[in-house]
Amino acid sequence: MVYTPVVALACQQFSHIYRRPRGLFVSYPLRDSLPTLLRNRPNAEVDVIVVTDGERILGIGDQGAGGLGIPIGKLSLYTLIGGIRPERTLPIVLDVGTNNAERLKDAEYLGWRHERVTGQAYFDFVDQFVRAVKQELPNTCLQWEDFATPHARPILERYRDELLTFNDDIQGTAAVALAGLLGALRITGAPLARQRFLFLGAGSAAIGVAELLVKAMSAEGVSTDEARSRIWLFDRQGLITADRTQMHEYQRPFAQRHAPIADFATAIEVLRPTGIIGLSTVGGAFDRRVIEAMSRVNERPMIFPYSNPTSRSECTAEQAYAWSEGRAIFASGSPFPPVRIGDRTFVPGQGNNVYIFPAMGMAVFATGARRVTDAMFIAAARGVAEKVTPTDIGIGLIYPPVAAILETELRAAAKVAEVIFDRGLATVARPSGDLEPWIRAQAYVPTYRSLV
Repeated sequence: MVYTPVVALACQQFSHIYRRPRGLFVSYPLRDSLPTLLRNRPNAEVDVIVVTDGERILGIGDQGAGGLGIPIGKLSLYTLIGGIRPERTLPIVLDVGTNNAERLKDAEYLGWRHERVTGQAYFDFVDQFVRAVKQELPNTCLQWEDFATPHARPILERYRDELLTFNDDIQGTAAVALAGLLGALRITGAPLARQRFLFLGAGSAAIGVAELLVKAMSAEGVSTDEARSRIWLFDRQGLITADRTQMHEYQRPFAQRHAPIADFATAIEVLRPTGIIGLSTVGGAFDRRVIEAMSRVNERPMIFPYSNPTSRSECTAEQAYAWSEGRAIFASGSPFPPVRIGDRTFVPGQGNNVYIFPAMGMAVFATGARRVTDAMFIAAARGVAEKVTPTDIGIGLIYPPVAAILETELRAAAKVAEVIFDRGLATVARPSGDLEPWIRAQAYVPTYRSLV
């Protein structure tokens, strides 16, 4: 109810359900007054900012200023399970206009009624915003959320070494996918470095997952080139191959030398991946042919439709289990109910970023970290996977149950904190003993006092 998938509807209806101020609207026409705008925040001390420009909200696209619902929802989870005090969070939307005709025609739309600013003017505005954050809140963790692919990666690469920042869609999604794969491999018993993955979707989220997989495989002893050779990307034009004339530069390292393949199910038969990862936002793309092909080439096929919201999921849990005759190892980005196949009941796991970003906030806040690195996300993924029990695996879960989410966040945060201390990124002294209880003691826990 707080986040996926309900927040998508909240963003679509944001201007109609708006009741009171929550968050900061940073509008392009006021670009020369950004430090002043930031000084108008309700609380002087801020530990975490989540910012969006509203262009690529979940799987529903451009919502303009209504995209502020995403930072509000994310930061609610930072408080609920990430130990960050609510008054020390700040949701922000960069209102650079919208190309959503429905929003522009809506008499109640709260945002700037203008088509989206693009090109260098857009990046100059983002740069002005970052400079204002560095000036006013230099020690605050800045999380980028739901930016379109042409903007998400350049922004991350531009600022990741300048301030405490990360992109949740790129790095958070990658870490939660890695956590699910590590959980799945506890079922198959095979090492990560021997897996082969075929992605449906080749945008910033897919590339983020692919790059983190390469780093995690390399940590198991294989070369970077060998790790990349085990990852294939498939988009609207088919398999991304080295001889394709048009592709983004960030896709090029994963363009394989292979004959073109235009059909996804055929690609499975030819390439024989052990896992398929859906980040396409194309609902139903993992159809019966796809699931049956995966089941022919694998005893335990790994099926991960990670697109949100539910309507954009590449397949449902019921489809994956039924079409694989109960052999699929399944996790999705949106929630699905338990599935009964024969005499077994499977409980599908939800590979949501909520397993990662609150833990990152916990660790960064506790250690006073100066930067966020990919090694921290790999550590968070391993921490999440460690909380999956044999009982969970027995019912098909490869992520810890949501009921145990706080304990999972603490384990992941402790793993991240270890990396922060080991890499010299902390601004506080390392405590003696176990890091987990140390982080727990600093976390804000939203509980009601008993009146009896």
